[in-house]
Amino acid sequence: MSFTERYTKAFKYLLPAPFTIAIGLTIVTFLIAFFTTRPESIGVSDYSIQLIKYWEEGIWSSGLLVFAMQMMLMLVLGHVLALTKPVNSIINIAVRLCNNTSKAAALVTLLTVIVSLFNWGLGLIFGAIFARKVAEHASELKIKLNYPLIGAAGYSGLMVWHGGLSGSSLAKVAEPGHLKEMMIGILSDSEIALLPEKISYSETVGSNMNLVIMTLLIVILPLAMYWIGKRTSSSLINLSKDDNEEIKHSTEGAEKLDHSLIFSLLFGSIILFYIGYKVVVDYNYDLLLFFNPNNINLLLFSLAIVLHKNIYNFLKAIDKAIGGASGILIQFPLYFGIMGIMKSSGLVTDISAFFVQISNETTYPIFTFLSAGLVNIFVPSGGGQWAVQGPIIVQAANDLGISLPKSIMALAYGDQLTNMLQPFWALPLLGITGLKAKEILPYTLFLMLIGGGIYLAGLLLF
Repeated sequence: MSFTERYTKAFKYLLPAPFTIAIGLTIVTFLIAFFTTRPESIGVSDYSIQLIKYWEEGIWSSGLLVFAMQMMLMLVLGHVLALTKPVNSIINIAVRLCNNTSKAAALVTLLTVIVSLFNWGLGLIFGAIFARKVAEHASELKIKLNYPLIGAAGYSGLMVWHGGLSGSSLAKVAEPGHLKEMMIGILSDSEIALLPEKISYSETVGSNMNLVIMTLLIVILPLAMYWIGKRTSSSLINLSKDDNEEIKHSTEGAEKLDHSLIFSLLFGSIILFYIGYKVVVDYNYDLLLFFNPNNINLLLFSLAIVLHKNIYNFLKAIDKAIGGASGILIQFPLYFGIMGIMKSSGLVTDISAFFVQISNETTYPIFTFLSAGLVNIFVPSGGGQWAVQGPIIVQAANDLGISLPKSIMALAYGDQLTNMLQPFWALPLLGITGLKAKEILPYTLFLMLIGGGIYLAGLLLF
């Protein structure tokens, strides 16, 4: 049995479904809070009920439920956009250049990384469809390819997404008031008053550190995949072309409105015009100020409506994409409950104090990066991870007097890095490509080693 087969088997043996992990983490958090934060004056049963109340308050927190909805829409609308004909046309043009493994691996990686920096849902499905079409092209022309390597290239965007425009933590802290609201009950009123109203994209996505790191990733990752593509064996692929031709049928009465190009273009164009108005008037041409969860989703929604050309096609794409958001829908409330326990019991303060004791200005971002990578294995969601780990990072950074934007970027880098180790988000890609997790794993681990080196270097140099 090869290393990757043993690894895959061990991973499946040790880790159950993500929802089961979320339940397990809830129980572990409850027990840790119970045994480390219970005041002597409160009885066992009374404090147990109190912790459950904290958990319930976290689950139904209106602000966090809005956050969950925002992240679901960001994934679904990004997926829907990936299913439009213009995006498909771009992929078809690029596929013609993929006449050997090294070129295909480099090009799939390059375009997937760039698209994922715009939106992670779009990048995930774009990379999967691109890898599939490369394989269909190779199968049709009898070109030998290393298909698992191409599949890994199509998954590479999940290692850069959190440093881009749809990064969950970055989008959320760009919302006015989010940081202060999140830290109520953790920091004192005077400390909360000193927190920034928001942290704009110019301080995170547009920071010098992130721009350098993302540029290095865009350049180095495709070159690395080209290099490994030259050194791996290729074989013929037996893959039938996936034809998704539209079945035309007659429409009657009001149903014609569902298929109307003019109606769809008019509605989508009005929203796009309004978005342009907001950029010019509300944000004074500053795109980095414009991007927050609501504005990103509004942009994705309008583009999907316009590019699908009618409401019928848009809704068909929604049906295909909606299943990918099920994990967010059912898991996020549990993560919010964990945050509720940690926040109200004082566990956040205790963990933050530990990090303060063992860290300094240089080591704290590194500890945050490494811990975020570890947490992502158990909480495979940037949004869920921000809900659990965000308050700890904010308080520790505040106590140490360390740059809050850099600390948040460290979490983002760690969260996205171990997606190359955690197969949860690879499931849509595996379904589209027909590959198995154990086939792409050696190459995603290769990407993780390269990305890890770039992220650590960036955190140490800036």
